[in-house]
Amino acid sequence: MSPPDAVGIPLRQLAERCGAELSGDGDVLIDRVATLDAADKGAIAFLSNPKYRGRLGSTRASAVIVAPSDASATALPKLIAANPYATYARVAAILHPAHAPTPGVHPSAVIAASAHVSASAAIAAQAVIGERAAIGERAQVGPGTVVGDDCSVGHDCVLHARVVLYAHTRVGARTIIHSGAVIGADGFGMAEEGGRWLKVPQIGRTLIGDDVEIGANTTIDRGAIGDTVIEDDVKLDNQIQIGHNCRIGAHTAIAGCVGIAGSTTIGRNCKIGGAAMISGHLEIVDGTIVSASTGVFDSIQFPGVYTGTFPALPHREWRHVASVTRRLRSIAERLRALERAGHNEET
Repeated sequence: MSPPDAVGIPLRQLAERCGAELSGDGDVLIDRVATLDAADKGAIAFLSNPKYRGRLGSTRASAVIVAPSDASATALPKLIAANPYATYARVAAILHPAHAPTPGVHPSAVIAASAHVSASAAIAAQAVIGERAAIGERAQVGPGTVVGDDCSVGHDCVLHARVVLYAHTRVGARTIIHSGAVIGADGFGMAEEGGRWLKVPQIGRTLIGDDVEIGANTTIDRGAIGDTVIEDDVKLDNQIQIGHNCRIGAHTAIAGCVGIAGSTTIGRNCKIGGAAMISGHLEIVDGTIVSASTGVFDSIQFPGVYTGTFPALPHREWRHVASVTRRLRSIAERLRALERAGHNEET
């Protein structure tokens, strides 16, 4: 969809702003991004996956973004970049900038007298800002969002509708938190005594770094004694659970529905696939990739790709595989016995 009243930006200007190489007509006007299939006049499309290379010949886009290896595959005006997807992201941000609400406080918002809200911040309807909380410059606090006592929200942050920051949570600059996320709730700390559960007070904080993005309905518990820490540039998808006292290293990306039990440290530049389950009190080294649906029950000391699940099988075949798996120990013991018997016969 074109931006309202779009007049377009010359392709040459996009190349300069994105640091890409220009090939072809730099005066063609671009007003939106689109897929290769859906693009028409005024749109720029991109190719990052070689499986779609054949679509370059049929696209009606006014320009395309391609890697150097694909530059000769089309005569269209183009931006040439080593990482077409990253260049697409920059172009999309230029052509489709995020809406910036008018600074100010909605009359229905509730702001504690001791809170500090920057004059350039935007506080939406029915938002609540607690005692001694601080809202930074140009920050956006969405409708119904609650920023608890003693919280701080950095400059240029966006808290979408109905986000909850429990007391003492800190959020760095330029961080985006999507609707329904709950940051700083009690961790699952219980002491068993006499067959009953005694609640362990959760007295730590949750510290969120700069340039973090937290997806909708993701929950991050505060520390039991120390802090739960999400370092800079971490990207969290929707519906992730991060337990108390976890630390997620900078530049790590975690896909949806991942569960991370308490006191686990995940290193920098890791990638965790959707629905992976990670046990507590583990350490995962920098640069680790965990495949979707994998269960991690021990620390990972060496970077690499880790996968621990069966792919989908027809049900009857899966039952057979499961049956064989249960017998692997006895099969291995029988095999060792046969090997020993064979060795004895040879000697």
